[in-house]
Amino acid sequence: MYRAIDLFAGIGGIRLGFEQAFGDQIETVFSSEWNRFSVQTYEANFHDPFPVVGDITQIDAKDVPDHDILLAGFPCQPFSLAGVSKKRSLGRETGFEDRTQGTLFFDVARILAEKRPMAFFLENVKNLVSHDKGNTFKVIMSVLEEDLGYHVHWKIVDGKHWTPQHRERIYIVGFRDDVPFDWSRLDVPESGGTFADVMETDVPSKYTLSDKLWDYLQAYAAKHRAAGHGFGYGLVGPEDTTRTISARYHKDGSECLVRQDGMNPRKLTPRECARLQGFPDSFEIPVSDTQAYRQFGNSVCVPAVRAVATLMRDALWTSDRSATTSR
Repeated sequence: MYRAIDLFAGIGGIRLGFEQAFGDQIETVFSSEWNRFSVQTYEANFHDPFPVVGDITQIDAKDVPDHDILLAGFPCQPFSLAGVSKKRSLGRETGFEDRTQGTLFFDVARILAEKRPMAFFLENVKNLVSHDKGNTFKVIMSVLEEDLGYHVHWKIVDGKHWTPQHRERIYIVGFRDDVPFDWSRLDVPESGGTFADVMETDVPSKYTLSDKLWDYLQAYAAKHRAAGHGFGYGLVGPEDTTRTISARYHKDGSECLVRQDGMNPRKLTPRECARLQGFPDSFEIPVSDTQAYRQFGNSVCVPAVRAVATLMRDALWTSDRSATTSR
C-alpha cells in the first residue's frame, strides 16, 4: 500500500488519475487546497476521514503525514536571482531555501526535504520550461536533482490523445531511488476521440450566447484578424477536437464555443468540461457554473495523469521486486 499526499489539490484530478492507476494499492493521507469552492467539490467526491488543509504555506513540513508519493499541481512563479547572486559573490553556498523562498514550489521542496517520499508527481503548464527565460525550470530541476537528490524525468504531454481537447502540460516525476522509469513505455492512444463523444444533448437555452455577446466576439475577432493577430473565438462541432479550456472560460466561453444550426453558438456545459478533462459522469459538481468552469479549467486531463501514474506504478513495482529478489 502506497500513502500519498495531494498538494494544491484543486478538485482532485491528479489524485483521481493515481487512484485509477494504483487501485486499492494507494491511500491519500493528506490533502491541501486553499480555494473554498474547490474544497467543496473535492469533499463532495472524496470522503476522507480528515479535513482538507487550507494554506500549505502555513503548515510545518513536520506536521505533514509520512507518505510514499507526493502529488502537486503547483502554480508557476518566477524565482529571484538577486539574493543568490549576492551570496555567491560573497563565497557563500546557496540551497533551495535561498533560491525558492517566497514561491509555492518552495512548499513542495521543503516537504520533499523533510519527508523524503519514494516518488513525486508534479504537473504544470508547458510554458514552465520557458518561463522567466528558462530560469524557473532551471531552478526547479536543480533543486529536485542536486539539492534533494531525486532521479527526475519530465515530458510535455498532450491530453488530446485521451480526450478530444488539445491540452499540453508538463509532467515532472521523480524517484528517491534509480528505478526503471522510461517515458518510451507511456501508453499513448492514437486519438482521444471527437467532441461528439462528450457532447450533451438537450442543453438548456441559457448556454446559448446572446446576440449582444455573439456580435461582440465576432467584432473582436475581426478586429484582430485585420491587425494580423490570431486572437478570437473558437468554434467546435461533433467531429472536432477542442481548444484548451481555461479558468477564464466562465467569462464568455470564447476559446471553445459549440456550433448550433440556425442559432448563435453556445458555451460548453460544466459536464462537457468535466468530460473533456476525463472526469467520469459520477463526479459530482456541487458548485455554480462559474465556479465549475474555473475548477475544470484549472484541473488536469485525468486519463493522461492515469497513464503517467501507471508508468510510475510499474517502475516502483519492478524496483520493489528486484530489491526483494536481491535480498
